[in-house]
Amino acid sequence: MKALVAVKQVIDAYAKIRVKSDHSGVETDNIKMAINPFDEIAIEEAVRQKEKGIIQEIIAVSIGKAGSQDVLRTALALGADRAILVEAEQRFEPINIAKILKVIVEREEPKIVLLGKQSIDGDNNQTGQMLAALLGWSQGTFVSALEILSDKAKVTREIDGGLETLFVKLPTVITTDLRLNQPRYATLPNIMKAKQKSLSVVPLTELALSLQQHIKIEKVTPPSERQAGMTVNSVAELVQKLKEEGVI
Repeated sequence: MKALVAVKQVIDAYAKIRVKSDHSGVETDNIKMAINPFDEIAIEEAVRQKEKGIIQEIIAVSIGKAGSQDVLRTALALGADRAILVEAEQRFEPINIAKILKVIVEREEPKIVLLGKQSIDGDNNQTGQMLAALLGWSQGTFVSALEILSDKAKVTREIDGGLETLFVKLPTVITTDLRLNQPRYATLPNIMKAKQKSLSVVPLTELALSLQQHIKIEKVTPPSERQAGMTVNSVAELVQKLKEEGVI
């Protein structure tokens, strides 16, 4: 069985976010980038399924600038067998990412596609569902437990009321939640081995896709500075202050 894992390069979760001076977006130059944490969980799950002998090959794919090769090398160091970068200068909204991934899926013909339930920059939580719809595949979202059987997968997914367990037919698209697993660290020997693994670059133009922009960002502003606290002497004074500040 072949598995395809989609990974995205995002600003490191511990880096300080800065808004560009023209308010067109957040600053990504000279800032630490990393693999999206939810996608790292997807890679870990694929590797665990390979260790069980269920999956034979893991392909990591990313869409972005040449710098996205860094996260693909990380994926290779974590256990992916080969990687594909769809090189593009612009950033895409979820529907266009799903369309690009659909072409890669049709080329590689995996039985399962794994990706994080959302990215920590856009937080859209849409790409996996859209990809499943475009492919006409089954899907399991917010998965916190996964068991791959011969022609189906048993998934436990997190919902508002608790947990839901269901079976989905293969091929399928799985989006991973935080509690699915604990990703391993890439060891130095595996980081060195990753440099020898295949990483192919596919120009976006080669896919012959007609992608349209549906969302336009008008302005990005940083959150307002947190106000200094104050000390009050009584509950009555606290209530009065809250009323004056317009909180209640």
